Amino acid sequence: MSNNARAIMLMIIAIVCYSSMDATAKSIAEDTNTVMALWARYAGSTLVVLALTWRRLSQVVRSRYPVMQAVRGAFLLCATASFFSGLQFLGLAENTAIMDLNPVLITLGAALFLGEKLGPRRIAAISVALVGALIIIRPGSGVFTWHAVLPFMAACCYTGFSLITRHMGDREDPWTSLLYGAGLGAVIVTLILPGYWQMPGLATAAKMVLLAGLGTVAQLLLIRALSIGEAAMLAPFAYVGLINATLLGVVIFGEYPDLWTIVGALVIVVAGVYVWHRETRAGQQTALPAQAKTPPEGL
Repeated sequence: MSNNARAIMLMIIAIVCYSSMDATAKSIAEDTNTVMALWARYAGSTLVVLALTWRRLSQVVRSRYPVMQAVRGAFLLCATASFFSGLQFLGLAENTAIMDLNPVLITLGAALFLGEKLGPRRIAAISVALVGALIIIRPGSGVFTWHAVLPFMAACCYTGFSLITRHMGDREDPWTSLLYGAGLGAVIVTLILPGYWQMPGLATAAKMVLLAGLGTVAQLLLIRALSIGEAAMLAPFAYVGLINATLLGVVIFGEYPDLWTIVGALVIVVAGVYVWHRETRAGQQTALPAQAKTPPEGL
């Protein structure tokens, strides 16, 4: 597999974990409140990272870009807080659909600030995926209330987070990025937690542990994907989360999609599969000339 193909695979798994985390957060917020869900997300992820890296913690805490890491962590916290807050007012699929405007923002930002190329196929794939998202949320429907500002803010903040992650690339240890992103959020949310604390029951506590695990795995895979793959190329695959969110909305919350949601989801899948096919074939074509120039072993 080429680096782009591996990046796409990691991106898809990360997005599925993220949308599963969002469903878990919605359930926790219904049991307690949004701040409790945020605290589980960041404090739990911080503990997981510390537990997994304690033997080389002195190396992990050393960042080559401390200011950039702080800004990146702030973007991530604002994105999560805005999205989790939106879950109180909108369905999981609708909230995710509005949040999924971020691939367009990431693509434009990558071209403006990172110098990444925008080929016609990538632009077409992102445009088609955006059409699929718009089919689901249908401008003019009840989804577009003032509450829709919350997931839109999340999309903007997530764009900033993704672009900074891509800019640092593999020059920064993924565990360092993970620790800074989780640690900043954990400190800030812990400071405001006393005013929102509710003793969780056993089931809610289990959900909080699950949320922390999903968030940690998702962010680690996303960091790795953005380190080896271009942000513009990976952008359409953020729409995979919309598919998963729709399914989880049905199974967990009884939020059944209508016909237009199903149509939009199919459009998004087609766009994602097309990009995967193009990038995988391009990687194979690049590898073939190199293999042809390499003499067989034993000659």
